[in-house]
Amino acid sequence: MPTRPSLLILSFSPIRSDPRVLKQVQLFAPDFDVTTCGFGPAPDGVVEHIEIPRDARAWVDDKVSIATRRYSRAYWNIKAVADAQPKLQGRRFDGILANDLNAVPLALSLNPVHGVHGDLHEFAPREKDDNLQWRLMVAPFMRWLCRTYLKQLTSITTVARGIADQYEADYGVTVGVVTNAAPYAARDPKPVHSPIRLIHSAAGQRYRKLENFIELMKDAPANVTLDMIVMPNEPDYVAELKTMGAGVPGLTFRDPVPYAQLVETLADYDISMTFLPPTNFNLAHALPNKFFEAVQARLGLIIGPSPEMVAILEQYGLGAVVPDFSVESLRAVVAGLTSEGVAQWKRAADAAAHDLSAEAQNAGWTEAIRRLFATVQPS
Repeated sequence: MPTRPSLLILSFSPIRSDPRVLKQVQLFAPDFDVTTCGFGPAPDGVVEHIEIPRDARAWVDDKVSIATRRYSRAYWNIKAVADAQPKLQGRRFDGILANDLNAVPLALSLNPVHGVHGDLHEFAPREKDDNLQWRLMVAPFMRWLCRTYLKQLTSITTVARGIADQYEADYGVTVGVVTNAAPYAARDPKPVHSPIRLIHSAAGQRYRKLENFIELMKDAPANVTLDMIVMPNEPDYVAELKTMGAGVPGLTFRDPVPYAQLVETLADYDISMTFLPPTNFNLAHALPNKFFEAVQARLGLIIGPSPEMVAILEQYGLGAVVPDFSVESLRAVVAGLTSEGVAQWKRAADAAAHDLSAEAQNAGWTEAIRRLFATVQPS
């Protein structure tokens, strides 16, 4: 039997529950011997999984090396990198798909036959640029990683055009776009509920300003309800939100659901609130999973004036754009909702579901890996 080419998918994340990386595994496992390396148990369909302990942080915390600008030492001292390196050292892969900037140097060090494709999930040099300490200490390290390693990659993709443009402008590399689209789901739009059911599903992180939704519901019209599914990324913040929301009419916090069940869960609602104040560069250019999950659930969308989302929403007629990121403007849009208008948005989502599916978007990865395997790196 002929052997299939080997592909390592490297991600310092729990791959079984990481939607973007899981799509890569599902896309390439039929044609490659896929090995994964990341946190948690093996995803389905791989020939091997190299597990990194969950307590091995993937974040740089060697403060001395960062402060003294010994950036190479700081990188190789990242706990997740230090755990993965000896497990991967000496292995020879035909190709590697490295997820996020913190996986790129390790992937390149393995010298795969055909090179490394980098999939960058954020604009790393400005990932937390709302935090002064991060800007002063970590951002220079991220810029060093980009300057040192990005041009060594055979190809690069990222999640949105604005982020790709910034990488190209700052580091002189060509970057393709593969959005965070959700897999196509065959379903019909459900009738609009009375009251209209709003949903917001999000990571529980303070910079996302989820308290805006609580303020919205304190004076929302009686014909809407809002459920919030908030992941416990920052448990203290999530606890604050639940305290703030206690007793607010029409507001309910729901427990998180597994990713595989999320679109089915969302389908019981009418509108997804994908309203992300631009508190940092990446949120300003956000084109998040939840936008595309709403389309596959056949929901309408209410978004802020985030340019990446606005372009797609207006192209397909998927919902409403709030003119700014104030609670007052958001409340005015919600107050103007009608069952007829929401039903039209849900029909538009149904019409756009194929175009905006992962199956359509994944062509960017397929082509990148095809080109990767058409080259041979110098030994």
